[in-house]
Amino acid sequence: MGVTKTDLFTEQQNELARYAKALGHPARIAILEYLLEANACINGDLVEELGLAQATISQHLRELKELGLIQGTVEGVSVCYCINPDRWAEVKELFGGLFDRYQPGNFCC
Repeated sequence: MGVTKTDLFTEQQNELARYAKALGHPARIAILEYLLEANACINGDLVEELGLAQATISQHLRELKELGLIQGTVEGVSVCYCINPDRWAEVKELFGGLFDRYQPGNFCC
């Protein structure tokens, strides 16, 4: 079997790209901003807050949860979501490491 494109890059580069892709949708950014501002577990409030269909929000929540950016607990028939603090810190460090590599200086542009 041949080399896949992801095999050409480091694990850190692939991981950063996965997070960037997840953050590349405005609905997911809006969900994260809402969870950050609320600083609490949120369930049905997202439909009213964002004005998107429940199925659409569920899809975005699933993607964010698969990456570990958010976590959820099931209580009866409702699911409560909040920011996963450990993963949030990891992702912040990953992006920070990338942005911190820029050193202003004498560039050609």
